Amino acid sequence: MIEKVRHLVIEGPIGVGKTSLAVRLAERLRAETLLERPEANPFLERFYRDSARHAFTTQLAFLFQRIRQLRELGQRELFDEIFVADFLLEKDALFASLTLADDELDLYRQIYSNLAVQAPVPDLVIHLDASPTILLSRIAERGRPMEVSISEAYLEQLCEAYTRFFHSYEASPLLTVNTEHLDPAHEDADFELLLDRIRSMRGRREFFNRGD
Repeated sequence: MIEKVRHLVIEGPIGVGKTSLAVRLAERLRAETLLERPEANPFLERFYRDSARHAFTTQLAFLFQRIRQLRELGQRELFDEIFVADFLLEKDALFASLTLADDELDLYRQIYSNLAVQAPVPDLVIHLDASPTILLSRIAERGRPMEVSISEAYLEQLCEAYTRFFHSYEASPLLTVNTEHLDPAHEDADFELLLDRIRSMRGRREFFNRGD
């Protein structure tokens, strides 16, 4: 299957390794990357310190960034390039539903519906999954100062939201990868295992655990 993929998306909660894997896959496929830039969001660090106060501005900043990137992708797709991205636009609304108060969420949805572009449908989405405890340890290991206040409770909510989202996701073929005992972003053997698993996909919804 991987030989036919022109637009590949890696998704999953904070700390699961989606950006690292996206970069590695892009190198193997000789593809361009389309990556989120959390460091470019001026409100993100303030959100981690005081989520209730800064959730709305943080969410809007990410929404504008993602829409701008997808508009640029729509123009570049005319040249038949291969892209590997580390986000789906639909993920924006997932985070908004977790972090915004009801009145803010209503306003966000109005802005989203007026600004959202017709995002290109990926040829394949890889959903990386891990437990909140594992995610918290990986976040601590990478040591980004703005992330030190992320709680396990927040990660639990986030993981549950991703599970619900992908349970009903049907837009693209989907491969869910349990990364608790696999690290395809950093381990060569695990990366090759993932590539083999993608090549062997036959259905539109499959799961990959070590030992499958």
